[in-house]
Amino acid sequence: MKTQFEQMMDGLNDVEAFLAGEQEGFKAYVPQEVDVKAIRNRLGMTQAKFSDTFGFSLDAIKHWEGGRRTPEAPARTLLTVIDKNPAAVLTALNPAGVGSSKRTAVHSSRHRKRQASRGVTGRNASSAGRRRIAK
Repeated sequence: MKTQFEQMMDGLNDVEAFLAGEQEGFKAYVPQEVDVKAIRNRLGMTQAKFSDTFGFSLDAIKHWEGGRRTPEAPARTLLTVIDKNPAAVLTALNPAGVGSSKRTAVHSSRHRKRQASRGVTGRNASSAGRRRIAK
């Protein structure tokens, strides 16, 4: 098994060969494991909301988080992008802006977390989040 350094060097060699025109395309790195629950929690979403927002089945989310199944490579790829840039995924899945409440849901949950860290809690955080969205 290669060390992390060797894997990085292989990747850099691939980039160098691609830039020199010696190699076409590149191989994307898809992680073997993705912590779905951690991603969902960072976004402040329930399993149902995460499922609805990003197009996964609720059963899949439950099985992934429960360790009974692991996401296939395409799902791991999408989950990785959601983890790094959820707004990009939301824009791609909803390019016309129709029903933009999904996009706002990610923002409002982060907004409530910021408010909670400032001492605004519970009912006040939810109503303040709604006021912000309504503007």
